[in-house]
Amino acid sequence: MMFISLIQKRRSIRKYVQKKVEPEKIDRLVEAAVRAPSSMGSNPWEFIVVEDQDMLAQLSQAKQHGSSFVKGAALAFVICADPEKSQVWVEDAAIATIFIQLAAESMGLGSCWVQIRKRMHDETKTAEEYISDLLNIPEGKRVVSMMAVGYPDEEKAPHGEASLQYEKVHLGSYGRPYK
Repeated sequence: MMFISLIQKRRSIRKYVQKKVEPEKIDRLVEAAVRAPSSMGSNPWEFIVVEDQDMLAQLSQAKQHGSSFVKGAALAFVICADPEKSQVWVEDAAIATIFIQLAAESMGLGSCWVQIRKRMHDETKTAEEYISDLLNIPEGKRVVSMMAVGYPDEEKAPHGEASLQYEKVHLGSYGRPYK
């Protein structure tokens, strides 16, 4: 699939059929993650692949809103990073997260990003602390996001050309419209 076709088609999928993702597809998702570029090749990211349904149900409670669909996914990636390895660890982890999402789309899988960093689990605990406790993530490693993955149980039309915000693109200097 051509890259532009891939990004035109990609949508956030939050409903999944109850079907396991084949090990070879998981291997390709992992490969996509570890092939993600990082600043100065620092590779500060680390990944936890979760397939256990009980753990997915617990991860789905990471935030009060915006993570419940993880329970229905076949698997989830938890994307972590080590701030000691790079000053731009957040950006590097975000790039790796989108690599997983686009790889999933290219294989006919649905996915949805779950923002974890700077989100709350409840009034006293962050979503990051909640996940770190669940998955025994060492102190010093930071949880940036999760990516729910599975076979889609919903179809969404691509965003139409008219909805694209070309007014936010400037040519040469700010304020000079691209289109």
